[in-house]
Amino acid sequence: MSKKMPKDFLWGGAIAAHQAEGAYKVDGRGLSIADVMTAGGNGIRRQITSGILDNAYYPNHEAIDFYHHYKEDIQLFKELGLKCFRTSISWSRIFPVGDEQEPNEKGLQFYDDLFDELLENGIEPVITLSHFEIPYGIYEKFGGFQNKKVIDLFVHFAKCVFERYKDKVTYWMTFNEINNQADGQDPLHVWTNSAMIIDEGQNKEELVFQAGINELIASAKAVCEGKKINPDFKIGCMMAYVPVYPYSCNPGDMMASVKANERRYFYSDIHVRGKIPTYATKYWEKKGLNIVVTEQELEVLRQGTVDYIGFSYYMSGAISTLKDIPGHETADIPGAKIVKNPYIESSDWDWPIDAVGLRYVLNTVYQRYDVPLFIVENGFGAYDKLTENGEIHDDYRINYLKSHIEQLEKAVIEDGVPVIGYTPWGVIDIVSFGSGEMEKRYGMIYVDKDNEGNGTLKRSKKKSFEWYQHVIATNGSDL
Repeated sequence: MSKKMPKDFLWGGAIAAHQAEGAYKVDGRGLSIADVMTAGGNGIRRQITSGILDNAYYPNHEAIDFYHHYKEDIQLFKELGLKCFRTSISWSRIFPVGDEQEPNEKGLQFYDDLFDELLENGIEPVITLSHFEIPYGIYEKFGGFQNKKVIDLFVHFAKCVFERYKDKVTYWMTFNEINNQADGQDPLHVWTNSAMIIDEGQNKEELVFQAGINELIASAKAVCEGKKINPDFKIGCMMAYVPVYPYSCNPGDMMASVKANERRYFYSDIHVRGKIPTYATKYWEKKGLNIVVTEQELEVLRQGTVDYIGFSYYMSGAISTLKDIPGHETADIPGAKIVKNPYIESSDWDWPIDAVGLRYVLNTVYQRYDVPLFIVENGFGAYDKLTENGEIHDDYRINYLKSHIEQLEKAVIEDGVPVIGYTPWGVIDIVSFGSGEMEKRYGMIYVDKDNEGNGTLKRSKKKSFEWYQHVIATNGSDL
């Protein structure tokens, strides 16, 4: 048995267009749903506004201006040694309102130039089609993905970029973290996943399930169309895997964890297996949810299964049915609570840190689906402090990434899990999705910008840059 990582393992880094590109009205780009999200903070929610308000600050509008800085950034990525770079295509750069027949040529040309620059520097593009940046016009005209008309709008977009970049991109993913909207409790996730705002009195669960099914149909159609354009495409899904452990060996806790994890697995079950799981249809029946899906659409789901699962991993959770354990009640598992795991620490944003959970996810997901896996997000958001010399000694980030890579390598080398690659999130500092902050930093490359939008945008290397450079150079053999 080999005791080394595969020679073709894709060490990389990841960002998203809306959190990095900026240039939100440049070269014909239309508004996206990310453009109407204000800045928040640690514990302060971002707000979704009706259009652009004059007195609000929208950090995604400029972000780190990757649109105009990508060439210098790619030189840093090359120096870092990246084998691949994950980003997304801003849908509203290509179809500014979302329902146009003809694409915006300037938007297409930007990604031609970006992908050419990556390839010329030996870096493979890994591309997400929809990463929380649906055109705002799709919300205004159609109400988001609750409307089945949006399915074909997405497929039209996908076909356009598949055809344009068929010789430049091999690895694709359809919808980013599609399962983050699973319980429908977080309005921000419902908005960014599906471009929906759910009003009081509407059946939230029904709308979220319907939107999810419509997205899964859109994904399956896109997979089928992509394979016609280039049979060598590798088209995957993208999940947010947050495993929920039983708090104790009490059988009630064990069963509660099974039911809690179903909400995460629902989406990948359909993406990979091509059918709606019976636990979901039973739940819809019990709750009286009317989810519309035709026989023709069911056949599309069967045909359009994915080649691999891309996923993010940041944390794990725990659940308990024990009455004396404090926690937050769950909406759909009576008598169960999400509770704090006493065996792990947390970040400054109260995110649990559980490196072993990554190996757990890799094993359980591979055993469930038997397809290759791709870790396309994993990282540590923290406040970085500049020294008097302008250096950043982010040993806390190195320790986080090192502990997770150790578990990744155990899963690959000892457990035999086929993993395509590893792209830590925010390889360069970008706007935080959840809080809209710049100062919640994930990158190995520092960008001079603060939470109020002030700064020079100058890029500089952190201590973690040199560390990750060495990891890649040694193919993970020396952490």
